[in-house]
Amino acid sequence: MNRKITRTLLAPAALLAAMALALTGCGQSSEASQAPSSPAAEGTPLKTVDPQGHEVSLEQQPAAALGFYTTDVDILTILEVPLAAEQPIRGDSGFTTFPDYFDQEALEGVTPFANYPEFNYERVLGAAPDFILNGLGYDAEVHEKLAAIAPTYTTNAFDGETWQSHFERTAKDLDRQAQYDRWLQDYQQTGAEAKAAIDEAGNGDLTVATLGYWDGKVNVDCYAYLECGVFDTIGLETTELSREKGLSLSLEELDRLKDVDAVWMSTGVGEDAKAELDKSIASMAKSPYWKDLPFVKNERIYTYNMEMAYGSPSGATAFLQQVRSDLAG
Repeated sequence: MNRKITRTLLAPAALLAAMALALTGCGQSSEASQAPSSPAAEGTPLKTVDPQGHEVSLEQQPAAALGFYTTDVDILTILEVPLAAEQPIRGDSGFTTFPDYFDQEALEGVTPFANYPEFNYERVLGAAPDFILNGLGYDAEVHEKLAAIAPTYTTNAFDGETWQSHFERTAKDLDRQAQYDRWLQDYQQTGAEAKAAIDEAGNGDLTVATLGYWDGKVNVDCYAYLECGVFDTIGLETTELSREKGLSLSLEELDRLKDVDAVWMSTGVGEDAKAELDKSIASMAKSPYWKDLPFVKNERIYTYNMEMAYGSPSGATAFLQQVRSDLAG
């Protein structure tokens, strides 16, 4: 599965700034989708410095925030930051709305719009956010364009650090540590329950991995550490190959997976995504070692929503629950 982020920029910052001023002058705004629900949202200012070194200053806590990437929307939701009435989602791989494992009640009344692989800055502007959370900090131009619309907190969620470390830093900087702590407590409890169920089913001693096929190569590394983090939480042993960032195996090297008992492959939604997954498996099956691998012989090739892999709190919980369902029923 292709996990690269495309960097397509659409409109000049100067144009966006002018549009922003025009909308402000006309008094257009987007109503927040939810009321403030924590002490941090009760009129206190927000002043911080993001991981990229940008100063972020608001006279009061956000009332209509926007997450620039789908995972950013989830982070805002879990941190109980009120949302603007329109929010981005992926526009590829069959996605037409927010992932079903997001907090649907918190997203009630929020309209999704496609913002990937091409970025729709005009639609972001039209949502009239008073704050933007941007996880695509690998490209400085993205921050500049967003900062012309609203105060923007930018982090590079794809810099090789774990998704959870980014999440925790964001929560702290946005004065939402209590919300992060509540999520972590719930996540750990869910993990303990999953471990007990998997152990009871007799599968607690399996060696596991994620598996992807792209451009003739097989990938087994844990992207953003979400999957391996879940495996660790449940107490499953992960193949050492998963810890080697960027590792790709040729079909002639698949015997290196001879000790792996179960794998998970990420996929999009819809018939096209299923066809792509089937095609990937058929390609890997051309390896002389494929049919003898334990996860093939025992039919333990599982799937999960590719959006989970990019790392967000609801994604981690959902993948944990997916693994429990696959191994314990």
